Amino acid sequence: MIGAQAGPLVLLGAGKMGTALARGWIKAGFAAENLTLVDPQPADAVLGFAREFAISLVETVPDRPARALVVAVKPQQFPAAAAKARRAVNGDTTIVSIAAGISISSLEAAFGTGRVVRTMPNTPALVGKGATGIVAGDRAGKEDRDLAGELMAVTGKVVWLDHESLLDAVTALSGSGPAYFFLMVEAMAAAGVELGLEPETAMILARQTLVGAGALVDAEDTPPDELRRNVTSKDGVTAAALEVLMGEDGVALLMARALAAGAARSRDLGL
Repeated sequence: MIGAQAGPLVLLGAGKMGTALARGWIKAGFAAENLTLVDPQPADAVLGFAREFAISLVETVPDRPARALVVAVKPQQFPAAAAKARRAVNGDTTIVSIAAGISISSLEAAFGTGRVVRTMPNTPALVGKGATGIVAGDRAGKEDRDLAGELMAVTGKVVWLDHESLLDAVTALSGSGPAYFFLMVEAMAAAGVELGLEPETAMILARQTLVGAGALVDAEDTPPDELRRNVTSKDGVTAAALEVLMGEDGVALLMARALAAGAARSRDLGL
């Protein structure tokens, strides 16, 4: 449960991810009256959420200090948004950023403080099943790290990193990772159609297989490689398919190449 010490809290950018965070905070017990959402063009869903919980929704950042300022704007919106938001930052404010590609040094310069924590959540955070990499700036203290950890814990699992450079790997692995699994569902369903299944049937089976496999990985302490072996009979159907997927040019090689490309692109796009 997020304690009262977390407020007043300003969320800069009430898009899907920002709103998911806000919903998580309210569910965790954070007082709605201590939360301010800042978005000049909020979606209807955000308007409804703010009305439902009597949360302050404004176009510009209030001219009063915040205990925490959570940056959830798109990278291209950051310079202008940060310039206006600086009025809410003083020596007691913790900056927590989920903005992709905005470095800790850029955040420190924009807000005039070293109390900065940078994070990289992914889209399953929208349903509380996210994976978030998080790293604190050199001048952030324990209080800043603790608060940032509490604020991000509502999205799912949080993993602390030793170096900011590792966020590029996190972006490629878990940040972009949901898209890889969505692609796998597409590919499995398409392959099922090639084998004679109706498209709707193939998609239902592929989607539910992903859901079920994910639930097993989440529910058990058993390592994934052991789970794989548990469903693989010697010389059976699964073994025949895995022989292709685990070949020299199979999934392991493709995934290594894909993540390397993603990490490189993350580095190129960083500010």
